[in-house]
Amino acid sequence: MGVPWVEHESWELVEEASDIAGRDVAHLLLEADAEELRLTRNAQLTTFVLSLVVLDAVERVGLAPAIAAGHSLGEYTALTATGALGFADGVRIVAARGEAMNLAAEESPGTMAAVLGLDDDECEAACRRVDGDVWVANFNAPGQVVIAGSADAVAAASAQAKERGAKKVMPLPVGGAFHTPFMGPARDRLKKAIQEATLRAPDVPVVANVDARPYTDPDEWTSLLSAQLTSAVRWRQTVLRLRDEGVKTLVELGPGNVLTGMAKRIAPELQAFSVATCDDLDKLLDALQSPAPVAIPPGEHLYMAERIVVSPAAGLFTPAEGYDVDRRVEVGDLLGHVGEHEVRSLFAGTLAGLVAQDGERLTASQPVAWLRTN
Repeated sequence: MGVPWVEHESWELVEEASDIAGRDVAHLLLEADAEELRLTRNAQLTTFVLSLVVLDAVERVGLAPAIAAGHSLGEYTALTATGALGFADGVRIVAARGEAMNLAAEESPGTMAAVLGLDDDECEAACRRVDGDVWVANFNAPGQVVIAGSADAVAAASAQAKERGAKKVMPLPVGGAFHTPFMGPARDRLKKAIQEATLRAPDVPVVANVDARPYTDPDEWTSLLSAQLTSAVRWRQTVLRLRDEGVKTLVELGPGNVLTGMAKRIAPELQAFSVATCDDLDKLLDALQSPAPVAIPPGEHLYMAERIVVSPAAGLFTPAEGYDVDRRVEVGDLLGHVGEHEVRSLFAGTLAGLVAQDGERLTASQPVAWLRTN
């Protein structure tokens, strides 16, 4: 799943993640087979890192979120995307989470299954009818619920679900009964890793899995992330919350497009796109520049009528002479220098303002200027 991005500038994050985690993430993204990736410790780290590679690529063309959410592991990506977690802390926590859940799955072996064509209440009732350990783990979309627990109990609940009208029950190739009490032993290990990290207020709200409510207080997230391990992922409710918050367009970042498909079933009135390859990025930009409404409440996000020019490298910023607010900028125009590197606009438009100050030290991909392109 890393192959489409290996030549992209954002791939540099993979090397950084490998150094932080002490793991060869590039190998996992480019060469690992399904059996190797099925290990929780590998699946979580690779998905997290690649999702942030995609995020970095999206940020380089000037897009920013108004609100964020992530499904299960994706919640850590959402927190990193919004600045609540630094990249290094995110990698360390996700690596610790994968190891902790691996150990919990070994202590309490379990499995998961997707129940299709049955409503939420009937799925919960099917689990309650079983004399064993089985629970609803994911409320994914209308007619799509995931149950988890011991193998025997999941099989019994699957039979109950079919009797109640489920169209199909599909076993999932996962390493344990995630988002159930079986993950209890992992909570203390994860909590320690979270407490060692620095959690900040996110730039925009992040909607939590456990209750589908948006949070901006960093003090809340230690308990929310810990509770997420043993609580159901309320993804259907999360998408509806995003809609109720005013969202019109959802963009899924990372490998695959499962969440995009779910969103279209949960709230078909929303636009939903997935970015899993560089080609998807181009398609997204084309779609967002169409006349279709793509905005949420004014002042809360970056419209596609505005674009950000970012720094090509790290260093001190020196603006070019003569670039005043409201001056016309053409593609390729020089806006300044970061160290010895030129900062040239990838877009045509009107200069709305310089984000970076003369003499400010910038990192690669940090915003330099923003343009109005309409």
